[in-house]
Amino acid sequence: MTQRVGPGEDTAQSTARSGADGPAQAEVEHRPGGLSSAEVAERVARGEVNDVPVRNSRSAVDIVRANVFTRFNAIIGVLWVIMLFVAPIQDSLFGFVIIANTGIGIVQELRAKKTLDSLAVIGEAKPKVRRDGAATEVPTSKIVLGDCVELGPGDKVVVDGVVAESDSLEVDESLLTGEADPVVKHPGDQVMSGSFVVVGGGAFTATKVGREAYAAQLAEEASRFTLVHSELRSGISTILKYVTWMMVPTAIGLILSQLVVKESDLRGSIARTVGGIVPMIPEGLVLLTSVAFAIGVVRLGRRQCLVQELPAIEGLARVDVVCLDKTGTLTEGGMDVTELRTLNGADEGYVRTVLGALGESDPRPNASLQAIIDAYPDGEEWRCTQALPFSSARKYSGAAFSERDGESSAWLLGAPDVLLADGDPVLAETDGLNEKGLRVLLLARVDGELDAPGIAERAEAAALVVLEQRLRPDASDTLAYFSEQNVAAKVISGDNAVSVGAVAGKLGLAGAEDTVDARKLPAGTEEMAARLDEHTVFGRVSPQQKRSMVGALQSRGHTVAMTGDGVNDVLALKDADIGVSMGSGSEATKAVAQIVLLNNSFATLPHVVAEGRRVIGNITRVATLFLVKTVYSVLLAILVVIAGIEYPFLPRHLTLLSTLTIGVPAFFLALAPNKERAKPQFVKRVMRYAVPGGIVAAAATFLTYQLARSHYTGPDALGAETSAATLTLFLVSIWVLAIIARPYTWWRIALVLTMGGAFLVVLAVPWLQDFFALRLVGTTMPWLAVGIAAAGAAAVELAWRWVERRFPV
Repeated sequence: MTQRVGPGEDTAQSTARSGADGPAQAEVEHRPGGLSSAEVAERVARGEVNDVPVRNSRSAVDIVRANVFTRFNAIIGVLWVIMLFVAPIQDSLFGFVIIANTGIGIVQELRAKKTLDSLAVIGEAKPKVRRDGAATEVPTSKIVLGDCVELGPGDKVVVDGVVAESDSLEVDESLLTGEADPVVKHPGDQVMSGSFVVVGGGAFTATKVGREAYAAQLAEEASRFTLVHSELRSGISTILKYVTWMMVPTAIGLILSQLVVKESDLRGSIARTVGGIVPMIPEGLVLLTSVAFAIGVVRLGRRQCLVQELPAIEGLARVDVVCLDKTGTLTEGGMDVTELRTLNGADEGYVRTVLGALGESDPRPNASLQAIIDAYPDGEEWRCTQALPFSSARKYSGAAFSERDGESSAWLLGAPDVLLADGDPVLAETDGLNEKGLRVLLLARVDGELDAPGIAERAEAAALVVLEQRLRPDASDTLAYFSEQNVAAKVISGDNAVSVGAVAGKLGLAGAEDTVDARKLPAGTEEMAARLDEHTVFGRVSPQQKRSMVGALQSRGHTVAMTGDGVNDVLALKDADIGVSMGSGSEATKAVAQIVLLNNSFATLPHVVAEGRRVIGNITRVATLFLVKTVYSVLLAILVVIAGIEYPFLPRHLTLLSTLTIGVPAFFLALAPNKERAKPQFVKRVMRYAVPGGIVAAAATFLTYQLARSHYTGPDALGAETSAATLTLFLVSIWVLAIIARPYTWWRIALVLTMGGAFLVVLAVPWLQDFFALRLVGTTMPWLAVGIAAAGAAAVELAWRWVERRFPV
């Protein structure tokens, strides 16, 4: 659509009025020059300011609450209080460990929040508002009722209002209505927060701000807080649900059995009961997951990468197809005019004048038009009588002029293959230029209204404008990284397919020479998916096709990431599994993306992928450690209940074991580098190792305990039996740790040896023996415990190898 502008025509409205189908707006006077500073101050004092906070992270109170008030902390807290009254402080160590772990979790999340919030301020939308007769950028939260807010292509409507000025203004309201087609806006029409400008420009008067702008809250929720699916998060929730179901009946049975077994020593029975319940709880698993995500945010924040949703780190690590928009991703925003070729006998000087006037006619030029403005500054007194802004759907822009001598002319500037008929000899010339990676625009003269149906079909070619795009210096290495990681890169662009392929070829992308014109793609999802799997570079892709291509790839089970920076990328970004926007992109793309590259560097993506893989791979490792402990604790409790004997361990024993075989190692393993490609089915992969590992550990420990019960006699027999059982359980657990730590590096080997050495120190130092109630008696039973542990370690090794072959994932 176009908006004719004549001499003296005033598009401003004296008062705002309600839209045809929207809620009534406040009667707010529109002032073309905007409010004065005094009026702004008055409205702020009255509370008529857009003060609804746009939070990119949880509040500090929410972080503390989420880390402290958990189901398992409540259970452990009750058990800790009980132990403080009935047993020595050694048996209450598990409570202090939980306090320390929770504190670490809070500190790390607060650090991540600080990073996230500071980056959000950098990437925050700052709309242009007219005040005191001049346009100035202000934070969204500083807009007041009655402000005159300017709009341009890609700008997000940040508050509700009524259009006061319109210059071919088209607004996309898909985030509010689900309708992809842009809506033409005329003066007096309503605009809703959350929509964004696709074509044209104008200004609107703010009629609802702050909490009054209900649509702003809806749009923010829809665009920013649509949570990324996290298999890791949902998998851990599933595991914890099953653990709770197992833990409750087992704990009840253990409590009853211990009170019956040893009626004469109530305190001792309670202590051993608590010692059986506490290790069933994988309390550190959730903590370490939060810490790993939080540290990931901090690390990426140092690279100017804003992660708007924490699980997006995980999501990008699972991606196997990344769709790249050429402009702004593979190439830099700037372009240069390298050649001007006149056609059909056109005068070059006149053509230069036309190009200069076209540049002057658009107040918000895109990169191509900006290059033309730089090359051909407007020095003629031509008056623009009609303007047609560039649209990615039609692939051209235009303007009509009253020339200096009074003659009238109308021109289109856009894609040659759109403006010229098939078979036109000029197309062969443009194909040759495109094959060199150059971008070519056609300047054509037309007769009639610019928005008349079929106007492009009557275009008369006047000149070819040859542009050269600036390649990003880091793009080649980034594409090579994705290739090495078996992530398929698909270049999807609105430009000419041959030109896009040439650019991709310069960057070393495999398959760049076999390009596809998206206008010839089949409409069916299955057929389109097949073509997408076969080819790499696609040109002349419409915004709606980008969305369809993402859906087609997803229909074949691919996890798709989409990068983009223009308004034509918004729908595809929102539908993709992970949307990645450039920091210099439009406000609309940044609003729907889960990851914003504030430094506009495509080279940051490999670091995001690596961070996600580190988190997923390491959490899988440590989850196995935690759940092996849960399985053997539950099974030991069941065996003790069935046998009707005393539980072998006090809380201090299992605190020591958990610290040396799980707690300390898990912290280092969770934060270590890890380049393994993310694999699906988190729960299955963890449980297939945890169950056999826990069964073997429980069986070996219970066997040692039973043999020790028959070997030792006397009043101190229980302490000797517990020490032998602890030795077996530690050795099996340290072997589980040794398996989890593979593949070995020097620090992983040192970690395992250090944990083993720490346990030997406890066994060797007298005061530590007394503190932890661990004293090996004799030589026969301790060596038998070592032998059983060695057999258990071998069984774990064989069981895990068998599981790997029998139940692959």
